[in-house]
Amino acid sequence: MPVISVTLLPGYAPEVQHRLVQRLAVTARSVIAAADAGTTVFIQEVSTYQRDGKVFTGGGAARPVASEVVMAFLNALGERNLDLAATHLSANFAMTFPDKVQMHTLQELVAWSRPRYQSITKTVEHLDESWRGDGAVVYASGCLSGVFHNGDTFEGIRFIDRFEVVDGRIERQDVWNDLEAYKMIHAA
Repeated sequence: MPVISVTLLPGYAPEVQHRLVQRLAVTARSVIAAADAGTTVFIQEVSTYQRDGKVFTGGGAARPVASEVVMAFLNALGERNLDLAATHLSANFAMTFPDKVQMHTLQELVAWSRPRYQSITKTVEHLDESWRGDGAVVYASGCLSGVFHNGDTFEGIRFIDRFEVVDGRIERQDVWNDLEAYKMIHAA
């Protein structure tokens, strides 16, 4: 069973240390067929250390939880607070919708949506987060409901959004949903 020891400089909040312990345990179990109950992770703090002739006495910044960044973005969009939603986007943000429709700003999204929907709401049922390099991929899935521009209502339409989050900002969003299939079925 794996036993992992991590040494940190002081200054990391308990919730950051807790997240680190959890993720290291999951990482170990993704490589070693070990039970959760048999995986142990320790964190110890040291007051100072020296590397490359420099003395360090405090830890660096903690990364935000990527799935929390995504939910904050989606909640702000749901509240139609575009200014707040935009604070979660990187400068080179891109979003891609079905039929390869690509946009780079929330204003483009609003203009594209206006002739399609009177209203649309996402209900997130699941979030899955995985890390790679210095960023995370977050999948949000759930159902859409709303009113088409012609007044017809819809609900229970499946969606999956894939987000790439780097340094606490969303760089990319890919959107998949069953709205077109729903329209085809209900148009007949």
